[in-house]
Amino acid sequence: MLTKNLPEEGLEAGDIGTVVHVHKSGEGYEVEFMTLTGETVALVTLLAGQGRPFNRRDLAPTRELTPA
Repeated sequence: MLTKNLPEEGLEAGDIGTVVHVHKSGEGYEVEFMTLTGETVALVTLLAGQGRPFNRRDLAPTRELTPA
């Protein structure tokens, strides 16, 4: 789950992505963000502090993606 806005990618804190690669034992991550229909929105490299695992008490936010 993204913890900081990434306006250049059209992403906001709370957006949920999938880790597709781990760098240097967790210092950074390649994360893919997709729409609910499976369209890739962004593939970004994040530092460890820019995301967090979601937990069982989190709700998945939804918002309409604004075209770039």
